[in-house]
Amino acid sequence: MAHDDKLAYEALVQFMYRTPIGLLQADIGGAIDMLNPMAAQLLMPLAPEGALDNLYAIFAATAPDLRAAVARCTEPSGAVVEGLRIDAPPGRDGPQVLSLSVMKIDRNRLMATINDITLEARREQERLASRLSSATRTDALTRMPNRAALHEELRAILERRKAGSRAGFAVLFMNCDRFRQVNDTLGQAMGDQLLVLVAERIRNVLRPPSDRITVGERGGQLAARIGGDEFVVVLDGLRRVEDAESVAARLIGAIGRAYHLQGQDVICNVSVGIAWGDGHEPDALLRDAGIAMLEAKRAGGARVVRFAAEMRERAARRNDIELELRQALQNGQLFVVYQPVVALCADGGTDHSAGVEALVRWRHPVRGIVPPFEFIGVAEECGLICALGDFVLERACRDFVHWQGELGDLAPRLLAVNLSRAQLGQQDWAGTVARILAKTGMEAQRLQLEVTESLAAQDTDVQQRLHELKALGITLALDDFGTGYSSLASLHLLPVDTVKIDRSFVSQSETSHHHRVLIEATVKVAQSLGMSTVAEGIETAAQATVVRTLQCDKGQGYLYARPLPSEDLAAWLRRPGGA
Repeated sequence: MAHDDKLAYEALVQFMYRTPIGLLQADIGGAIDMLNPMAAQLLMPLAPEGALDNLYAIFAATAPDLRAAVARCTEPSGAVVEGLRIDAPPGRDGPQVLSLSVMKIDRNRLMATINDITLEARREQERLASRLSSATRTDALTRMPNRAALHEELRAILERRKAGSRAGFAVLFMNCDRFRQVNDTLGQAMGDQLLVLVAERIRNVLRPPSDRITVGERGGQLAARIGGDEFVVVLDGLRRVEDAESVAARLIGAIGRAYHLQGQDVICNVSVGIAWGDGHEPDALLRDAGIAMLEAKRAGGARVVRFAAEMRERAARRNDIELELRQALQNGQLFVVYQPVVALCADGGTDHSAGVEALVRWRHPVRGIVPPFEFIGVAEECGLICALGDFVLERACRDFVHWQGELGDLAPRLLAVNLSRAQLGQQDWAGTVARILAKTGMEAQRLQLEVTESLAAQDTDVQQRLHELKALGITLALDDFGTGYSSLASLHLLPVDTVKIDRSFVSQSETSHHHRVLIEATVKVAQSLGMSTVAEGIETAAQATVVRTLQCDKGQGYLYARPLPSEDLAAWLRRPGGA
């Protein structure tokens, strides 16, 4: 070695041993062949039994995927990890925080740098704590960061990304399922108490507690309440969106456990939407995560959905429908049609005046008739379903009373109207029904209100509302029986007078012995309980023969008539045999 080269090498060695940064070199298998004193000092608390001979062994507990990260780096050289936060065991001065960066020098060698960032991390925590301690950035009820604090942290993360940070992050938007029902049934004070407990469970899932950890380039998390029953969790320093989904699953599991409030067990599940941070503005990230959350609710709730771009288009379409539907309610674009329900007489005849079912339709000024499946779900989500349902009930009652005066003995004897969960969630909805009956002159015993099987079977509050309606003299029907959660064994527990057998059973009754047996069993159990039965979706004479043979009391379907406007129904009833 030349004299000048020797001097340069000695200077380099002196620099490595005196620099305040930990430096080490290892082979691709992790075996360490060189480390400076600072690296030895910083890594000693992490090393099992003080052994500093293998990079992967040192970080086995604090960075267990380091070996896999090296394996994924297939280029001959380049960065493997940059600024990975490592929480070292507490020393004399408390917890120590390290920053690890690993680079491939070539296919067979690694170079790592280790920095002590404890002071920097403490200062960042102090700055965050100072900001969040401000009343303007703290939710008064849960003592969590509020929307303003959340926006500030999201902006800070996005600024770091613009500056070159490669750390990934995710926004988790959470909304409590059916929280409005808790408020309606237990009161707002109890609802507030439940929100405090939900917030505490969120803190317990996030370790350490979310209001004491930095949201920063080296990883961290923040939980905030942004209003009502909406919470947001920000997870920074992630490598994959699957890591965020794992946290979301833990949150759903923890929050979904029963709460004991004033002697009652209350269930409060949450739906979670995830947006992966990719350079958006804070409002855009929250919007996308919120859209994904709504998708989770539509899928049944108590689950997590990751945002996809096509969801934004669907959300925009739903917003358009909501605006147009509000106008439709005001401008008289909604109307009611009626599908006949016929009695299947024992002598083989058919009584076409047994009843009708009221169904809502929308006559759009540009699109024409909008099918219900396009707007009923939107009405439920945006809170219009109660106004929509009350409109149908009042209009149908008026038409029914009109038919009685116009048609005499040919008029339908029973009017069936579907109910929504939102209507039954109103504490005084029985009073609303009573007022509509009095206003229209409708006899209570002529009205049959229908509730889906899954709704009636699952919810004790709904059953209480049903008993209140029965007290008015109204009859109740269980719609779509066979598709929900109840069973023949529990049918006697439901306060209903009529069971409507779902069309999925009727449609296969001609060819499937199994479905005929199920229909027969339903009829026999209903008869033993004093309930009547209606077979839905009858489309062929053969299906009508089967359900008549199985002693169904009534039938409904296209074989007899499609849903008809009021005037057309009157004409249909006047024709012999409803032809």
